[in-house]
Amino acid sequence: MGAVRFLLVFFCFTAFGGSGLHDGDLLGIAKGEVGVKELTGRNDGSRVEEYLGCVGLKRGSPYCAAFVSWVFMKAGYGVPRTGWSPALFPIGRIVKEPSPGMVFGIYFKSLGRIAHCGFVQGVRGNWVVTVEANTDPSGGRNGDGVYQRMRHKRSIYRYSNWF
Repeated sequence: MGAVRFLLVFFCFTAFGGSGLHDGDLLGIAKGEVGVKELTGRNDGSRVEEYLGCVGLKRGSPYCAAFVSWVFMKAGYGVPRTGWSPALFPIGRIVKEPSPGMVFGIYFKSLGRIAHCGFVQGVRGNWVVTVEANTDPSGGRNGDGVYQRMRHKRSIYRYSNWF
C-alpha cells in the first residue's frame, strides 16, 4: 500500500507539478482572480474562503498569503502553502531583483514584520506591477478583494522566488 501511495504522489507531482509549468501559467491564474471581492467586507465570500481553506485558515482571516498559496496550488506547485506572509520569504528563496511570477512582501514597521504580499506581474522602471489579494485601490493590507496594482520598488521590502 505504501508503494502505491508513493507512486500516486510521484505521478501527481511529475504530471501536475511545477516541471511543465512556468511563471506565465501562475500569473495567468493570479490575473484571472482580479476583481474577486469579499462578500461583506469581513474577509469572506466563497472565493476568499477558498483561498483561506487551501492553507487551513478560517473565514475572516487575512488572506493575502493564502491567495499566493492558492495560486501556486492551482498552477500545480506543491509549495508554498502558508497563510503567514513572513513564511513566504525564507532566506534560501530571497532574490534582490523582481521578475514576473515572484512573490513580493511589504514590511510594516508597526508590526515588525512583512504583513502583506502578492505576485510580481512585471516591472516598469522603478515601478512593480502586482497582483495581490486582501487589498484595495489605496494599497492597504486589509482591503476588500483582488487587485492589480502599481507599487514603487522602494515600497517593497523583499522578493522571493518559488520556482
